[in-house]
Amino acid sequence: MEFVFPFPLPIGSISSGEYAFWVIYQHCPAVLAGILLCVIVYRLTACASSLLFKGYGKLTGARKIEWNNRGISTFHALFVTFSSFYLLIMSDMFNEYSYDEPILNRSSDLSDTVLGISTGYFLTDLAMILWKFPVLGGLEYVLHHGLSLFSIILSLLSGQGQIYVLMILLSEITTPFVNLRWYLDVAGLKNSKLYIANGIAIFLGFLIARISLFIVFIVHLWIHFDEIRGICALGFYSLIGVVPVLAIMNILWFWKITKGLLKTISKANHRN
Repeated sequence: MEFVFPFPLPIGSISSGEYAFWVIYQHCPAVLAGILLCVIVYRLTACASSLLFKGYGKLTGARKIEWNNRGISTFHALFVTFSSFYLLIMSDMFNEYSYDEPILNRSSDLSDTVLGISTGYFLTDLAMILWKFPVLGGLEYVLHHGLSLFSIILSLLSGQGQIYVLMILLSEITTPFVNLRWYLDVAGLKNSKLYIANGIAIFLGFLIARISLFIVFIVHLWIHFDEIRGICALGFYSLIGVVPVLAIMNILWFWKITKGLLKTISKANHRN
């Protein structure tokens, strides 16, 4: 019995088997490129850190792995932030009045490539998290990466909902600041002014990119709800189910960040 995809195939009247081969040909190069970039950035982070940061050589093996891993996540965050900003804001790809095609069905070779590379990153990072569990992150990171992979892969295979996946990836702009906070902590600079300034940047970044952006996300969903009802059932219920989970996770992280920032500022004022 032939496997049947749970959504309409986006490239015409072909069999599921033919579409599977087309998916491998179309998207696997970008996924493999994402994995290769992760390996390269991991190695470059290790080399650069050993030359520029004297304390790197004194770190434990587990700390070095996490140090290098955060280099990968920083690179990915910058890549998807700039790519998503270009596709969503700078280009006319998702402009309401640019094309007759419904906004939820729009995609391009560039957006497919960005999502493919991002898939490669999430696969690599999830593999490292599971390999060193829970050193690189607990169950919340496994859940976050799992939902991200599911959403990106479904969007790639169905050709639908890429605007929402890119909006979520745009929120990764906060990741470099979170990683810098960890680097400063490991480097013994937790009491520095840079640490406090970075904490404020994290707070503002989460407020704008993870809280406010999700409000825009939900409003956009509401405005285009009739259009959303017309996409494949798996995509529809994924939007209804995944978005609240990610929103709750972001709210919990924002609450922790707010408490941490207030605690840090209080200690700084006490020292002064």
